[in-house]
Order: sequence, then C-alpha cells, then structure tokens
Amino acid sequence: MKQERALPHAVITPKAEKSVRAGHPWIYDTEVISISGECENGGVIDVVSAKGAYLGTGFLSRSSKIRIRLLTRNASDCINGSFFARRVSYAVAYRRTVMGGDFSCCRLIFGEADGLPGVTVDRYGDILVTEILSVGSERVKDSIYSALRQEIGGIRGIYERNESPIRALEGLKQYKGWYGEPSEPYSEITENGIHYTVDVENGQKTGFFLDQKYNRRAVMSLSRGMKVLDCFTHTGSFALCAAAGGAEKVVAADVSGKAIADARANAERNGLSDRMDFVCADVFDLLPELIERRARFDMIILDPPAFTKSRKTVSGAERGYKEINYRAMRLLPRGGYLATCSCSHFMTEPLFFQTLKSAADDAGVSLRLAEFRHASPDHPILIGVPETDYLKFCIFQVI
Repeated sequence: MKQERALPHAVITPKAEKSVRAGHPWIYDTEVISISGECENGGVIDVVSAKGAYLGTGFLSRSSKIRIRLLTRNASDCINGSFFARRVSYAVAYRRTVMGGDFSCCRLIFGEADGLPGVTVDRYGDILVTEILSVGSERVKDSIYSALRQEIGGIRGIYERNESPIRALEGLKQYKGWYGEPSEPYSEITENGIHYTVDVENGQKTGFFLDQKYNRRAVMSLSRGMKVLDCFTHTGSFALCAAAGGAEKVVAADVSGKAIADARANAERNGLSDRMDFVCADVFDLLPELIERRARFDMIILDPPAFTKSRKTVSGAERGYKEINYRAMRLLPRGGYLATCSCSHFMTEPLFFQTLKSAADDAGVSLRLAEFRHASPDHPILIGVPETDYLKFCIFQVI
C-alpha cells in the first residue's frame, strides 16, 4: 500500500541534503531549517530539501544532536510493524548467509547498517542481548523483538543492556534487565573451537566482543611455536586462540582483576592452562617493564579499548596508540609479529597507519603488512557511513 504523504516534514539545509544523497542517514539539529506539522518525540517524519524534494523518512529526536535518523529513502514505504519485520528478516537472512556455522553466535542487527537506527542485537545461542540507542527505535522495539522471535526459534530470553549514556542524550532512561520473562543470564558459546561462558548481565558491552571473531582466527593460524603476549586480554579470547593454535607460551595481561580471573577460568575450561600465564597490570606500565627486563616475544597482540569516542580527543588517542605500538615494536625481534588494532571510527584508517608508521620510525624498525582486516561480516560496513567502519585490525611483521 502506498503511504500518503500526510506525515509532518522537516526541511533541511543544502549541506545536509548533500550528505543524505551521498548515503548518510543522520541529520543534525543545526541542519534542520524548519519542521511543519505535529511530530512527537520519536515519531516518524519526512525529510525534504529546501526546494521541497522528498529525501527520506526517519525518526525525529527532539533532544538529540542527531535530530533525524533516516529509516528509508523510498516514499512508498509505510512505516509500520510490517516494515520493521521486513528489516529484521533481511538482517537475519544476511547473517545466515555470511556467518554460516557461526550463526548461533553473532551480531544479528547492527543499527544503521541494517536500516534499524540505534538498534544492536547480539545472539549468544538461545539468548538475545539488545541495546537501543534512539528514542524512535525505543518506541517500536516491541515489533522488532517480536520479529526476532519469529525469525529465530528457541530463544530463551531477551536481555536489554540499555546502559549507554547515549540514551540520556535521547531523553531515555538507562537500565539493564530482562525483556519479559527472566532467565539465567549465562549462555555457552563456541567460537573458533574454543568454549566460553558469556555473562550477558555483567559482561562488557553485550557480554562478549563478537567483532574480532575472524581476526582471532587469523592470530590462531600464525601462532604455532611462538611466545605470545596478549595485551588488554579482557576474557582472554585472543590469548586462548594463540594457545589453541599451538603457541609455545602465552602471557595474557589486563588491568582488570575480574577480566584476568575470567580469562584464567576460560583457559582451564579449554585445557590450555599449562601454556598460559596471566598478569594483572596496566599495559602502559607493563610494556616498559618488559623492555627493561629484556623479555622476548615472537608475537604481541594489542587490542585496546577505544581511546577516543569523539573528534575532540583524537590527538590524545593518537599518542596512546603510538606509545603502546612503539613499546611493542621495541620488544619484538626482527621477524616478530605485531597484531594491532583500533576500534574507534574517529581513528581513521589513514590516521591509524600514519600513527603506526611514526611508532615504527621511532623504534627504528620497518613494518611488513601481512594482513589488514575489519570486523567480521556480521558487523557490515555501510558505504557512505564511516561510523560503521570502525574496526581496523593489522598483522605486521617487524623487519
């Protein structure tokens, strides 16, 4: 059924029109010239150019700097429960295709990349963990969750991790808890042949970092016979992959005592404890100490948290990335391997490589790129939306 253009509409600036036509789904508050008609917070609104040309339809957020998040550029779309069910169906079908045997443990919905702005859904076996970051999606989440249950049978529960400060910017409360019937907050998963217990209630983010799935596999394939240092190990996933790949010895380091305890438990569960040591330490302090002790490693893995979440702090993040990579290069012998990454989209690919080159120059080494990777395909990159292209993962040989 064709939707009548009876919706309220927002007129946007030529700059915003150019961005929308180039594929970006966000329109900022300063880019809205006027709004005609009544549209409540989180409601659906048409977007038109200064000349009145239809550009798309999206959610209006009256309190966020991202004033409108586009849902569609098709004027014939009717934004109702069927629309969201189709979007969920497309997202799930894509994961079934690209993830194959890993479909039972993957990201099912990746926000704007799936046409569902501000919605994240991760699957851990029979539990779905969700995060809703836009007021419009909050209003329609019942339709989204219902569609997910129809698409995937045997779901034991849906756990909401709506704790992000971004929700406050949308005028939404922050909380976590079960949607509907409560259940046990643990799920058993297997990734790259390694078994984990995921705590969906207390684990970081939604309980596990799924985006590095195949990057961990790349480390596994290179680590045989090596002595490996895994920095920022969290629950030990890179370290476990190195050990399972045949590493001679793996040292896993993290500043969090709980993370180290979880990593040690995962090593015991997978029968890898005999080749693994665990160190609770700040990596920024640990690397200089290891250099002073003339410790030797054949591979060092750097998987730090995002050092920057805004453009204002990029320069400080650049210094942080340079320091840890410089120290790692100092520790590695010629022929050693450095697996390093950034999970901030503000640290762009050119800037990341520039930072690594600067670190290598200061360390007096050269870097030979063995692999350059992004997030696993369940975290698809939407061309024209740089925010979806956030993870850069490199494996270098130091020469």
